[in-house]
Amino acid sequence: AEIAAEKENIRFAWRPMEAGRRLQDLLTEFALTIHSPRFTPRFLNLFLRTYRQHADHILHNYSKQGNHLLFEAQRMLFAGIYFPEFREAQEWRRSGIEILNREIGVQVYPDGMQFELDFGYHIAAIDIFLKALGMARANGYEGEFPASYIETVGKMTAVTWNLLFPDWSNPMFGDTKSHDKNSLQRQFRSWSKVFPGDKQLQWFATEGRKGALPDYTSQQFPESGFYVLRSGWDADATVMVLKAGPQGFWHCQPDNGTFELWHRGRNFFPDSGSYVYAGDKEVTDQRNWFRQTQVHNTLTLDGRNLEHTDSKCLRWETDDATHIVTVGNPSYEGLTHRRTVWFVDRQFFVIADEASGTAEGEVGLHYNLVECDPAEDFAACSAATRFSDGNNLLLKVFGAERMERREGWVSRTYRQRTERPAYAFTVRKRAGKPVRLVTVLLPAEDAAGQRVEAVWRGNRLQVKINGTKYNLK
Repeated sequence: AEIAAEKENIRFAWRPMEAGRRLQDLLTEFALTIHSPRFTPRFLNLFLRTYRQHADHILHNYSKQGNHLLFEAQRMLFAGIYFPEFREAQEWRRSGIEILNREIGVQVYPDGMQFELDFGYHIAAIDIFLKALGMARANGYEGEFPASYIETVGKMTAVTWNLLFPDWSNPMFGDTKSHDKNSLQRQFRSWSKVFPGDKQLQWFATEGRKGALPDYTSQQFPESGFYVLRSGWDADATVMVLKAGPQGFWHCQPDNGTFELWHRGRNFFPDSGSYVYAGDKEVTDQRNWFRQTQVHNTLTLDGRNLEHTDSKCLRWETDDATHIVTVGNPSYEGLTHRRTVWFVDRQFFVIADEASGTAEGEVGLHYNLVECDPAEDFAACSAATRFSDGNNLLLKVFGAERMERREGWVSRTYRQRTERPAYAFTVRKRAGKPVRLVTVLLPAEDAAGQRVEAVWRGNRLQVKINGTKYNLK
Protein backbone atom coordinates (compact mmCIF):
# COMPACT_ATOMS: atom_id res chain seq x y z
CA ALA A 1 0.00 0.00 0.00
CA GLU A 2 2.86 2.38 0.81
CA ILE A 3 4.48 1.69 -2.57
CA ALA A 4 1.17 2.32 -4.34
CA ALA A 5 0.71 5.60 -2.46
CA GLU A 6 4.24 6.69 -3.35
CA LYS A 7 3.65 5.90 -7.03
CA GLU A 8 0.43 7.91 -6.99
CA ASN A 9 2.22 10.82 -5.33
CA ILE A 10 4.93 10.76 -8.00
CA ARG A 11 2.34 10.53 -10.77
CA PHE A 12 0.46 13.54 -9.41
CA ALA A 13 3.63 15.56 -8.79
CA TRP A 14 4.66 15.06 -12.41
CA ARG A 15 1.33 15.73 -14.04
CA PRO A 16 1.99 18.33 -16.76
CA MET A 17 -0.22 20.85 -14.90
CA GLU A 18 1.80 20.62 -11.68
CA ALA A 19 5.13 20.49 -13.53
CA GLY A 20 4.04 23.57 -15.47
CA ARG A 21 3.25 25.43 -12.27
CA ARG A 22 6.74 24.71 -11.00
CA LEU A 23 8.18 25.80 -14.35
CA GLN A 24 6.42 29.14 -13.87
CA ASP A 25 7.42 29.53 -10.22
CA LEU A 26 11.06 28.74 -10.97
CA LEU A 27 11.24 31.94 -13.06
CA THR A 28 10.19 34.01 -10.05
CA GLU A 29 12.55 32.12 -7.76
CA PHE A 30 15.40 32.71 -10.21
CA ALA A 31 14.78 36.47 -10.20
CA LEU A 32 14.52 36.60 -6.40
CA THR A 33 17.65 34.58 -5.63
CA ILE A 34 20.13 35.37 -8.39
CA HIS A 35 21.82 38.16 -6.37
CA SER A 36 22.23 35.99 -3.29
CA PRO A 37 25.84 35.13 -2.33
CA ARG A 38 24.65 31.52 -2.10
CA PHE A 39 23.72 31.58 -5.80
CA THR A 40 26.95 29.86 -6.81
CA PRO A 41 27.92 28.45 -10.23
CA ARG A 42 27.19 25.01 -8.81
CA PHE A 43 23.69 26.09 -7.77
CA LEU A 44 23.11 27.70 -11.18
CA ASN A 45 24.02 24.43 -12.84
CA LEU A 46 21.55 22.56 -10.62
CA PHE A 47 18.85 25.15 -11.28
CA LEU A 48 19.23 25.02 -15.06
CA ARG A 49 19.26 21.21 -15.12
CA THR A 50 16.07 21.19 -13.04
CA TYR A 51 14.46 23.78 -15.28
CA ARG A 52 15.29 21.88 -18.46
CA GLN A 53 13.98 18.64 -16.91
CA HIS A 54 10.59 20.26 -16.28
CA ALA A 55 10.32 21.88 -19.72
CA ASP A 56 11.32 18.68 -21.51
CA HIS A 57 8.79 16.68 -19.48
CA ILE A 58 5.94 19.01 -20.39
CA LEU A 59 6.97 19.14 -24.05
CA HIS A 60 6.47 15.38 -24.34
CA ASN A 61 3.49 15.06 -21.96
CA TYR A 62 1.07 17.93 -22.66
CA SER A 63 -2.47 17.51 -21.31
CA LYS A 64 -5.01 16.53 -23.94
CA GLN A 65 -7.39 19.48 -23.63
CA GLY A 66 -8.95 22.19 -21.47
CA ASN A 67 -7.46 24.89 -19.31
CA HIS A 68 -4.60 22.60 -18.22
CA LEU A 69 -3.30 22.56 -21.79
CA LEU A 70 -3.54 26.37 -22.00
CA PHE A 71 -1.61 26.86 -18.77
CA GLU A 72 1.12 24.47 -19.91
CA ALA A 73 1.47 26.11 -23.34
CA GLN A 74 1.74 29.61 -21.85
CA ARG A 75 4.40 28.46 -19.41
CA MET A 76 6.40 26.75 -22.15
CA LEU A 77 6.31 29.96 -24.20
CA PHE A 78 7.67 31.81 -21.16
CA ALA A 79 10.40 29.18 -20.71
CA GLY A 80 11.54 29.47 -24.31
CA ILE A 81 11.72 33.26 -24.20
CA TYR A 82 13.11 33.70 -20.67
CA PHE A 83 16.00 31.26 -21.15
CA PRO A 84 17.03 31.52 -24.83
CA GLU A 85 20.41 29.96 -23.93
CA PHE A 86 18.93 26.48 -23.94
CA ARG A 87 19.34 24.57 -27.21
CA GLU A 88 15.65 23.60 -26.99
CA ALA A 89 14.40 27.12 -26.16
CA GLN A 90 13.16 27.83 -29.68
CA GLU A 91 11.26 24.54 -29.72
CA TRP A 92 9.68 25.33 -26.33
CA ARG A 93 8.55 28.75 -27.51
CA ARG A 94 7.18 27.51 -30.83
CA SER A 95 5.40 24.64 -29.12
CA GLY A 96 3.60 26.97 -26.71
CA ILE A 97 2.61 29.45 -29.41
CA GLU A 98 1.41 26.69 -31.75
CA ILE A 99 -0.83 25.23 -29.05
CA LEU A 100 -2.27 28.59 -28.03
CA ASN A 101 -3.01 29.55 -31.63
CA ARG A 102 -4.73 26.23 -32.19
CA GLU A 103 -6.59 26.02 -28.88
CA ILE A 104 -8.03 29.54 -28.98
CA GLY A 105 -10.06 28.27 -31.94
CA VAL A 106 -10.94 25.00 -30.21
CA GLN A 107 -11.65 26.24 -26.68
CA VAL A 108 -13.44 29.51 -27.40
CA TYR A 109 -16.88 29.54 -29.01
CA PRO A 110 -17.57 32.08 -31.77
CA ASP A 111 -19.57 34.14 -29.24
CA GLY A 112 -16.46 34.50 -27.03
CA MET A 113 -17.16 32.05 -24.17
CA GLN A 114 -14.54 29.48 -23.14
CA PHE A 115 -15.84 25.95 -23.79
CA GLU A 116 -15.79 24.75 -20.18
CA LEU A 117 -18.73 27.15 -19.61
CA ASP A 118 -17.37 28.24 -16.24
CA PHE A 119 -17.01 31.97 -15.44
CA GLY A 120 -13.86 31.49 -13.38
CA TYR A 121 -12.03 29.39 -15.96
CA HIS A 122 -13.21 31.74 -18.68
CA ILE A 123 -11.36 34.59 -16.92
CA ALA A 124 -8.33 32.34 -16.38
CA ALA A 125 -8.24 31.58 -20.12
CA ILE A 126 -8.28 35.29 -20.96
CA ASP A 127 -5.32 35.87 -18.68
CA ILE A 128 -3.41 32.94 -20.19
CA PHE A 129 -3.92 34.22 -23.73
CA LEU A 130 -2.93 37.78 -22.79
CA LYS A 131 0.09 36.79 -20.67
CA ALA A 132 1.43 34.81 -23.62
CA LEU A 133 0.82 37.68 -26.03
CA GLY A 134 2.41 40.19 -23.65
CA MET A 135 5.58 38.13 -23.29
CA ALA A 136 5.75 37.65 -27.06
CA ARG A 137 5.27 41.39 -27.71
CA ALA A 138 7.96 42.36 -25.23
CA ASN A 139 10.49 40.12 -26.96
CA GLY A 140 9.72 40.60 -30.64
CA TYR A 141 7.57 37.53 -31.30
CA GLU A 142 4.15 39.20 -31.60
CA GLY A 143 4.06 38.36 -35.31
CA GLU A 144 3.70 34.67 -34.45
CA PHE A 145 0.12 35.37 -33.31
CA PRO A 146 -2.50 36.14 -36.01
CA ALA A 147 -4.86 39.13 -35.76
CA SER A 148 -7.75 36.73 -35.06
CA TYR A 149 -6.06 35.77 -31.77
CA ILE A 150 -6.43 39.21 -30.19
CA GLU A 151 -9.89 39.67 -31.73
CA THR A 152 -11.06 36.49 -30.01
CA VAL A 153 -9.69 37.60 -26.65
CA GLY A 154 -11.59 40.88 -27.09
CA LYS A 155 -14.82 38.91 -27.49
CA MET A 156 -13.96 36.99 -24.33
CA THR A 157 -13.67 40.20 -22.29
CA ALA A 158 -17.10 41.33 -23.54
CA VAL A 159 -18.68 38.07 -22.39
CA THR A 160 -17.23 38.67 -18.91
CA TRP A 161 -18.86 42.02 -18.21
CA ASN A 162 -22.10 41.02 -19.91
CA LEU A 163 -22.54 38.18 -17.41
CA LEU A 164 -22.01 40.40 -14.36
CA PHE A 165 -24.82 41.68 -12.18
CA PRO A 166 -24.82 45.44 -11.38
CA ASP A 167 -23.16 44.87 -7.98
CA TRP A 168 -20.25 43.11 -9.75
CA SER A 169 -21.32 39.69 -8.51
CA ASN A 170 -21.29 36.84 -10.98
CA PRO A 171 -23.37 33.73 -11.71
CA MET A 172 -21.90 30.65 -10.00
CA PHE A 173 -22.68 28.07 -12.69
CA GLY A 174 -20.45 24.98 -12.65
CA ASP A 175 -17.32 25.23 -10.52
CA THR A 176 -17.44 29.03 -10.46
CA LYS A 177 -17.08 30.73 -7.10
CA SER A 178 -18.20 34.24 -6.23
CA HIS A 179 -15.57 36.74 -7.43
CA ASP A 180 -14.99 39.95 -5.50
CA LYS A 181 -15.36 43.36 -7.10
CA ASN A 182 -11.77 44.49 -6.52
CA SER A 183 -10.24 41.50 -8.27
CA LEU A 184 -12.62 41.89 -11.22
CA GLN A 185 -11.79 45.58 -11.54
CA ARG A 186 -8.07 44.73 -11.59
CA GLN A 187 -8.79 42.31 -14.43
CA PHE A 188 -10.72 44.93 -16.39
CA ARG A 189 -7.99 47.56 -15.90
CA SER A 190 -5.39 45.09 -17.12
CA TRP A 191 -7.47 44.10 -20.15
CA SER A 192 -8.29 47.71 -20.98
CA LYS A 193 -4.58 48.40 -21.53
CA VAL A 194 -4.58 45.74 -24.24
CA PHE A 195 -7.82 47.06 -25.77
CA PRO A 196 -7.58 50.86 -25.30
CA GLY A 197 -10.25 51.51 -27.94
CA ASP A 198 -12.89 49.37 -26.23
CA LYS A 199 -15.17 51.98 -24.63
CA GLN A 200 -17.35 49.45 -22.82
CA LEU A 201 -14.39 47.66 -21.28
CA GLN A 202 -13.01 51.07 -20.29
CA TRP A 203 -16.29 51.91 -18.58
CA PHE A 204 -16.09 48.79 -16.41
CA ALA A 205 -12.37 49.27 -15.80
CA THR A 206 -12.97 52.78 -14.41
CA GLU A 207 -16.44 52.19 -12.91
CA GLY A 208 -17.97 54.70 -15.30
CA ARG A 209 -15.38 57.50 -15.02
CA LYS A 210 -14.30 56.87 -18.62
CA GLY A 211 -15.66 55.01 -21.60
CA ALA A 212 -19.32 54.34 -22.32
CA LEU A 213 -22.06 51.92 -21.32
CA PRO A 214 -23.24 49.40 -23.92
CA ASP A 215 -26.03 50.66 -26.18
CA TYR A 216 -28.09 47.55 -25.37
CA THR A 217 -29.39 45.81 -22.27
CA SER A 218 -30.22 42.15 -22.99
CA GLN A 219 -27.67 40.06 -24.87
CA GLN A 220 -27.32 36.49 -26.13
CA PHE A 221 -24.32 34.18 -26.51
CA PRO A 222 -26.03 31.38 -28.42
CA GLU A 223 -23.08 29.10 -29.22
CA SER A 224 -22.16 28.72 -25.55
CA GLY A 225 -25.74 29.05 -24.35
CA PHE A 226 -25.78 32.12 -22.10
CA TYR A 227 -28.69 34.56 -22.32
CA VAL A 228 -28.86 37.80 -20.33
CA LEU A 229 -32.26 39.45 -19.86
CA ARG A 230 -31.56 42.88 -18.41
CA SER A 231 -33.62 45.99 -17.66
CA GLY A 232 -30.53 48.20 -17.28
CA TRP A 233 -26.99 48.52 -15.96
CA ASP A 234 -27.74 50.49 -12.77
CA ALA A 235 -28.18 49.27 -9.20
CA ASP A 236 -31.99 49.24 -9.48
CA ALA A 237 -31.94 46.94 -12.51
CA THR A 238 -33.43 43.48 -12.86
CA VAL A 239 -31.20 40.86 -14.48
CA MET A 240 -31.65 37.19 -15.31
CA VAL A 241 -28.75 35.09 -16.64
CA LEU A 242 -30.02 31.87 -18.24
CA LYS A 243 -27.67 28.96 -19.00
CA ALA A 244 -28.64 26.52 -21.73
CA GLY A 245 -25.87 25.40 -24.06
CA PRO A 246 -23.71 22.47 -25.20
CA GLN A 247 -21.87 19.96 -23.05
CA GLY A 248 -19.34 21.75 -20.88
CA PHE A 249 -16.90 19.10 -19.60
CA TRP A 250 -15.73 18.51 -16.02
CA HIS A 251 -16.13 22.03 -14.61
CA CYS A 252 -19.70 22.25 -15.93
CA GLN A 253 -22.82 20.68 -14.41
CA PRO A 254 -25.92 18.97 -15.91
CA ASP A 255 -27.97 22.12 -15.36
CA ASN A 256 -29.32 23.20 -18.77
CA GLY A 257 -32.19 25.65 -18.43
CA THR A 258 -31.11 26.97 -15.04
CA PHE A 259 -30.77 30.68 -14.22
CA GLU A 260 -29.88 33.25 -11.61
CA LEU A 261 -32.17 36.24 -11.02
CA TRP A 262 -30.88 39.50 -9.54
CA HIS A 263 -33.18 42.39 -8.56
CA ARG A 264 -32.15 45.66 -6.90
CA GLY A 265 -29.08 44.23 -5.21
CA ARG A 266 -30.38 40.78 -4.24
CA ASN A 267 -29.80 37.51 -6.07
CA PHE A 268 -33.05 35.64 -5.46
CA PHE A 269 -31.96 32.40 -7.15
CA PRO A 270 -28.21 31.92 -6.64
CA ASP A 271 -26.78 28.78 -8.19
CA SER A 272 -26.05 26.02 -5.68
CA GLY A 273 -22.35 26.28 -6.52
CA SER A 274 -19.90 23.37 -6.34
CA TYR A 275 -18.74 23.27 -2.66
CA VAL A 276 -15.69 21.05 -3.28
CA TYR A 277 -13.57 19.63 -6.12
CA ALA A 278 -12.23 16.08 -6.27
CA GLY A 279 -11.16 13.61 -3.60
CA ASP A 280 -12.08 10.30 -2.03
CA LYS A 281 -15.60 8.86 -2.08
CA GLU A 282 -16.80 11.10 0.76
CA VAL A 283 -15.57 14.23 -1.03
CA THR A 284 -16.89 13.05 -4.39
CA ASP A 285 -20.31 12.43 -2.87
CA GLN A 286 -20.34 15.98 -1.51
CA ARG A 287 -19.35 17.34 -4.92
CA ASN A 288 -21.99 15.24 -6.67
CA TRP A 289 -24.76 16.60 -4.43
CA PHE A 290 -24.09 20.12 -5.72
CA ARG A 291 -23.87 18.88 -9.32
CA GLN A 292 -27.37 17.38 -9.32
CA THR A 293 -29.81 18.71 -11.88
CA GLN A 294 -32.53 18.96 -9.24
CA VAL A 295 -30.55 21.48 -7.16
CA HIS A 296 -30.71 23.87 -10.13
CA ASN A 297 -33.62 25.96 -11.40
CA THR A 298 -34.68 23.64 -14.17
CA LEU A 299 -36.74 20.54 -15.04
CA THR A 300 -36.10 16.84 -14.33
CA LEU A 301 -37.67 13.46 -15.04
CA ASP A 302 -37.97 11.28 -11.92
CA GLY A 303 -35.42 13.52 -10.21
CA ARG A 304 -32.59 12.16 -12.36
CA ASN A 305 -29.67 14.13 -13.70
CA LEU A 306 -29.96 15.22 -17.33
CA GLU A 307 -28.84 12.54 -19.76
CA HIS A 308 -28.12 15.05 -22.52
CA THR A 309 -26.94 18.66 -22.30
CA ASP A 310 -27.14 20.13 -25.78
CA SER A 311 -29.53 23.07 -25.71
CA LYS A 312 -30.35 25.14 -28.78
CA CYS A 313 -31.76 28.66 -28.99
CA LEU A 314 -35.15 28.54 -30.70
CA ARG A 315 -36.18 32.17 -30.22
CA TRP A 316 -34.55 35.44 -29.22
CA GLU A 317 -36.45 38.74 -29.36
CA THR A 318 -35.40 41.97 -27.66
CA ASP A 319 -36.86 44.62 -29.93
CA ASP A 320 -39.98 45.35 -27.87
CA ALA A 321 -40.51 46.14 -24.21
CA THR A 322 -40.87 42.42 -23.50
CA HIS A 323 -37.69 40.42 -24.11
CA ILE A 324 -38.13 36.75 -25.01
CA VAL A 325 -35.88 33.70 -25.19
CA THR A 326 -36.79 30.07 -25.95
CA VAL A 327 -34.36 27.17 -25.57
CA GLY A 328 -34.80 23.46 -26.19
CA ASN A 329 -32.84 20.55 -24.70
CA PRO A 330 -33.08 16.77 -25.41
CA SER A 331 -32.91 16.17 -21.68
CA TYR A 332 -33.72 12.43 -21.49
CA GLU A 333 -34.35 9.52 -23.78
CA GLY A 334 -37.93 10.20 -24.88
CA LEU A 335 -38.23 13.65 -23.27
CA THR A 336 -37.45 17.08 -24.71
CA HIS A 337 -37.56 20.16 -22.49
CA ARG A 338 -38.57 23.45 -24.08
CA ARG A 339 -38.32 26.57 -21.91
CA THR A 340 -39.57 30.04 -22.86
CA VAL A 341 -38.82 33.06 -20.68
CA TRP A 342 -40.70 36.33 -21.12
CA PHE A 343 -39.19 39.37 -19.39
CA VAL A 344 -42.48 41.25 -19.39
CA ASP A 345 -42.12 45.02 -19.75
CA ARG A 346 -38.68 44.46 -18.24
CA GLN A 347 -40.38 44.21 -14.84
CA PHE A 348 -41.18 40.56 -14.09
CA PHE A 349 -40.65 37.09 -15.57
CA VAL A 350 -42.98 34.43 -16.89
CA ILE A 351 -41.51 31.00 -17.66
CA ALA A 352 -43.30 28.34 -19.72
CA ASP A 353 -41.83 24.82 -19.49
CA GLU A 354 -42.97 22.05 -21.79
CA ALA A 355 -41.85 18.42 -21.41
CA SER A 356 -42.78 16.41 -24.48
CA GLY A 357 -42.07 12.94 -25.87
CA THR A 358 -42.70 9.27 -25.24
CA ALA A 359 -41.20 9.14 -21.74
CA GLU A 360 -43.34 8.50 -18.66
CA GLY A 361 -42.64 9.49 -15.09
CA GLU A 362 -42.64 12.35 -12.61
CA VAL A 363 -41.73 15.69 -14.12
CA GLY A 364 -40.24 18.00 -11.50
CA LEU A 365 -39.77 21.73 -11.86
CA HIS A 366 -37.13 22.87 -9.35
CA TYR A 367 -36.53 26.26 -7.80
CA ASN A 368 -33.85 27.10 -5.23
CA LEU A 369 -34.34 30.39 -3.40
CA VAL A 370 -31.85 32.64 -1.67
CA GLU A 371 -31.41 32.08 2.08
CA CYS A 372 -34.60 33.40 3.68
CA ASP A 373 -37.70 32.56 5.70
CA PRO A 374 -40.37 32.58 2.98
CA ALA A 375 -44.15 32.65 3.20
CA GLU A 376 -45.27 29.34 1.67
CA ASP A 377 -48.63 28.26 0.27
CA PHE A 378 -48.29 24.64 -0.80
CA ALA A 379 -51.89 24.37 -1.94
CA ALA A 380 -51.40 27.37 -4.27
CA CYS A 381 -47.90 26.26 -5.34
CA SER A 382 -46.29 29.52 -4.28
CA ALA A 383 -43.56 30.92 -2.06
CA ALA A 384 -42.74 34.54 -1.32
CA THR A 385 -39.72 36.12 0.31
CA ARG A 386 -40.37 38.62 3.09
CA PHE A 387 -37.23 40.65 3.61
CA SER A 388 -37.64 43.71 5.83
CA ASP A 389 -36.07 46.02 3.21
CA GLY A 390 -39.07 45.54 0.91
CA ASN A 391 -37.04 43.95 -1.88
CA ASN A 392 -39.02 40.74 -2.29
CA LEU A 393 -40.17 38.25 -4.91
CA LEU A 394 -43.15 35.95 -5.47
CA LEU A 395 -42.59 32.49 -6.98
CA LYS A 396 -45.83 30.91 -8.24
CA VAL A 397 -46.24 27.82 -10.42
CA PHE A 398 -49.29 26.81 -12.46
CA GLY A 399 -50.00 23.30 -13.75
CA ALA A 400 -48.25 21.31 -11.01
CA GLU A 401 -50.02 18.62 -8.97
CA ARG A 402 -47.84 19.06 -5.88
CA MET A 403 -45.41 21.49 -4.32
CA GLU A 404 -42.80 19.96 -2.01
CA ARG A 405 -39.99 21.36 0.11
CA ARG A 406 -36.63 19.79 -0.73
CA GLU A 407 -33.11 19.92 0.71
CA GLY A 408 -31.40 23.13 -0.36
CA TRP A 409 -27.86 24.49 0.03
CA VAL A 410 -25.78 27.21 -1.58
CA SER A 411 -21.96 27.31 -1.60
CA ARG A 412 -20.34 30.62 -2.54
CA THR A 413 -16.84 29.76 -1.32
CA TYR A 414 -14.84 26.55 -1.12
CA ARG A 415 -16.13 24.08 1.49
CA GLN A 416 -18.62 26.54 2.91
CA ARG A 417 -22.38 26.18 2.52
CA THR A 418 -25.57 27.62 3.94
CA GLU A 419 -29.06 26.17 3.95
CA ARG A 420 -31.78 27.70 1.80
CA PRO A 421 -35.39 26.92 0.73
CA ALA A 422 -35.68 24.60 -2.27
CA TYR A 423 -38.88 23.40 -3.94
CA ALA A 424 -40.04 20.80 -6.44
CA PHE A 425 -43.29 21.32 -8.33
CA THR A 426 -44.25 17.92 -9.72
CA VAL A 427 -46.74 16.45 -12.16
CA ARG A 428 -47.17 12.98 -13.64
CA LYS A 429 -46.30 12.66 -17.33
CA ARG A 430 -47.90 9.97 -19.48
CA ALA A 431 -46.44 8.51 -22.69
CA GLY A 432 -46.81 10.76 -25.69
CA LYS A 433 -48.61 13.50 -23.77
CA PRO A 434 -46.82 16.78 -23.11
CA VAL A 435 -46.71 18.45 -19.72
CA ARG A 436 -46.88 22.24 -19.51
CA LEU A 437 -45.97 24.26 -16.44
CA VAL A 438 -45.99 28.04 -16.03
CA THR A 439 -44.00 30.03 -13.49
CA VAL A 440 -44.41 33.68 -12.56
CA LEU A 441 -41.48 35.43 -10.83
CA LEU A 442 -42.76 38.77 -9.63
CA PRO A 443 -40.64 41.29 -7.71
CA ALA A 444 -42.83 43.20 -5.23
CA GLU A 445 -42.59 44.75 -1.78
CA ASP A 446 -45.48 42.64 -0.47
CA ALA A 447 -44.74 39.56 -2.57
CA ALA A 448 -47.13 37.26 -0.72
CA GLY A 449 -50.03 39.68 -1.26
CA GLN A 450 -49.83 39.76 -5.07
CA ARG A 451 -52.76 38.37 -7.09
CA VAL A 452 -51.41 36.31 -9.99
CA GLU A 453 -53.21 34.13 -12.53
CA ALA A 454 -52.03 32.29 -15.65
CA VAL A 455 -53.98 30.26 -18.21
CA TRP A 456 -53.23 28.86 -21.67
CA ARG A 457 -55.57 29.89 -24.49
CA GLY A 458 -54.37 27.72 -27.35
CA ASN A 459 -50.73 28.66 -27.94
CA ARG A 460 -51.19 31.99 -26.20
CA LEU A 461 -50.51 32.43 -22.51
CA GLN A 462 -52.63 34.92 -20.61
CA VAL A 463 -51.17 36.19 -17.35
CA LYS A 464 -53.01 38.47 -14.96
CA ILE A 465 -51.12 40.49 -12.33
CA ASN A 466 -53.35 42.27 -9.79
CA GLY A 467 -56.06 42.59 -12.45
CA THR A 468 -53.82 43.68 -15.33
CA LYS A 469 -53.80 41.26 -18.28
CA TYR A 470 -50.74 40.32 -20.33
CA ASN A 471 -51.04 38.22 -23.50
CA LEU A 472 -47.84 36.34 -24.21
CA LYS A 473 -47.06 34.49 -27.43
